[in-house]
Amino acid sequence: MSDTTALAPEDQKIITLARATRARNGVPEGAAVRDETGRTYVAGTVALESLHLSALRTAVAMAVASGATSLEAAAVVSDVAAVSDEDRAAVRDLGGPLTPVILAGPDGTPRATVTAG
Repeated sequence: MSDTTALAPEDQKIITLARATRARNGVPEGAAVRDETGRTYVAGTVALESLHLSALRTAVAMAVASGATSLEAAAVVSDVAAVSDEDRAAVRDLGGPLTPVILAGPDGTPRATVTAG
């Protein structure tokens, strides 16, 4: 997928938020998730000596910690070629197997949409 007009405005928003977080924090990945009420949770990669979390797993954790009970969509902005199985599992745990996960490049251009499945 490379045509951003094919995305719903709400999905484009989470890509934009993820991209901004990645750039602002100077981290390898930025991610955002949207919960069942439309609230968004944004995070960057966590790389501490004692704690390593991808941006997407951090965003899911923030949603859970804030009381979200489901996810509508997730987005990750990164240089990686594919969303990791671990990241998809975190989205699946909260949103279910059909939750879309959008992978976008550093410029915000969507590269792929997969399910958390």
